[in-house]
Amino acid sequence: VFFLTGTDEHGQKVEKAATERGLKPIELADQVVGRYKDLWKDLNISYDFFIRTTEPLHEKGVQKIFKKLMEKGDIYKGIYKGWYCVSDENFLTEDVPLENEEHKICPDCGKRADVVSEECYFFKLSAYQKPLLDFYAKFPAFVRPPSRMNEVLSFVRQGLKDISITRTTVKWGIPVPDDPDHTIYVWFDALHNYLTGIGYDWNMELFEEFWPATVHLIGKDILRFHAIFWPAFLMAADFPLPQTVIGHGWWLKDKTKMSKSKGNVLDPYLILDTFGPDPLRYFLLREIPIGLDGNFSHEGFVHRVNSDLANDLGNLVQRTLTMIQNYFSGIIEETDEEEKIDKEIRLEFDNLKKKVLKFFEDYALSKALEEIWAYISSVNKYLAVNEPWKLAKDQSKRKRLGRILYQAAAALRGISYLLFPVIPGSSETIWSFLGEKEPIQENSFAELKFENLKLGQKIKKPKPLFPRIALKDFLKKEEKKSSPARKEEKMEHVTFEEFKRMDFRVGEVLKAERVEGTDKLLKLEVDIGTEKRTIVAGVADVYSPEELVGKKFVIIVNLKPAVIRGVESQGMLLAAEVEGKTTIPFFDKDVQTGAKVK
Repeated sequence: VFFLTGTDEHGQKVEKAATERGLKPIELADQVVGRYKDLWKDLNISYDFFIRTTEPLHEKGVQKIFKKLMEKGDIYKGIYKGWYCVSDENFLTEDVPLENEEHKICPDCGKRADVVSEECYFFKLSAYQKPLLDFYAKFPAFVRPPSRMNEVLSFVRQGLKDISITRTTVKWGIPVPDDPDHTIYVWFDALHNYLTGIGYDWNMELFEEFWPATVHLIGKDILRFHAIFWPAFLMAADFPLPQTVIGHGWWLKDKTKMSKSKGNVLDPYLILDTFGPDPLRYFLLREIPIGLDGNFSHEGFVHRVNSDLANDLGNLVQRTLTMIQNYFSGIIEETDEEEKIDKEIRLEFDNLKKKVLKFFEDYALSKALEEIWAYISSVNKYLAVNEPWKLAKDQSKRKRLGRILYQAAAALRGISYLLFPVIPGSSETIWSFLGEKEPIQENSFAELKFENLKLGQKIKKPKPLFPRIALKDFLKKEEKKSSPARKEEKMEHVTFEEFKRMDFRVGEVLKAERVEGTDKLLKLEVDIGTEKRTIVAGVADVYSPEELVGKKFVIIVNLKPAVIRGVESQGMLLAAEVEGKTTIPFFDKDVQTGAKVK
């Protein structure tokens, strides 16, 4: 197995973002890469190689392939004119309609596209329509889930046109070999990281061992590049194609795509700092099938952690190992022969192994975890039915007691092994509690059997794995972190024209109520003269809802709406903050509601 991940760092979007921050593109890329690597480490995610498309080994490999396709005649020079989305680094198709007969909006990101006209190199994508359709027919599971495959087929059947793969107006990228005025288009550049990242042109022994890839796991928004353009590039360069492309869905917040401008971005570090990596890994893989979108809520997350991890798995570990400690001094002792109920719990595990392996092979991780938790429920029920705590009071039942606790411990051993890819830290801990000396990953799947739990093995005293957390406490922590105290910073000047764009009005509060689950937030219905607006304000710690009804104050009414704790806030009130205490400057009653403040 070779796990490759990395960053594509070229293109106009990166160049523009760096310029806005006063940085060189490579400086911005270095910052972002550092954050990615830190997060992967915190999530307990390891990889065999992290490829950066700014690395010389990647640039050399891309230029070599570009030159090869030119020599074959699959790349040629021409003039491109059309609509280009800087945000998605994507050329829009002709069927995207004009907005107000002036401009086009990118259907993928919703941002404005610009008309570009420039000399460029084209790739003969049109020549690969039939080869692609033939390939899809031969390998119908090339794209998963099936709904994504249908999207790809529909697009290709409409007809493919040659695509521009270079730019002259962008310099942040890989130059075209022998024609440095042209920069290779970011997607042609980036896709080839799958080859250069495993040794193409610099370690061919490694490359030949691991290409073609078993799976590309990508976001649904870049499916077209991976399922249409990329296979065509590979066909043209005479490389075998990857086995599978999985287009995973998006995690939504408040049922919309996360966006900084909307204010509905989640901070993974808040969850990691509170729960550690395993609960977050489990939730993300358990909550939804890999191809669908899912709505992330802190309430749903806390419920899943408390129910599945703390109650079901955590309690099974705690009571099984505690009983072995209490009744057998922590030793796996000799037992009676299996009775029917004991055999059933063992055979159920054997069946579970087959199901989980099949689901993992099909990338149906949510279903695999569902089956594992069904088995955890069975083992908990097995203990409840057999009541080992009662048998412990009868010395003549000691071997029967030993059998029951052996079955439960053997089941836990198997469960921890099956869960290792999902919650590795917790699985290793359970494995260690059971007295296993060899690392969990050094045990083979085929040898995962009940009888491999050795008699006489000394277990460790268990510690709580997944402490329960009160939703209210977590939401308080989330609210506090999402509204950090502002540091005093040097203020930048704004022009008078910029100031004139701000629309300040006198607003009057008609209704006020607390935002459920928070201590500081109030939901206000405000009359701004021309309409009524909903505004979320962090003032509940100093003002009660009743105090604000009828009050008038200054509101900025032309801010972009932001979703705050599930409520869309359509403006912002102005307040003063002194030593952490908020004070709202109110108007007298006779000031007209909706009056402009200048």
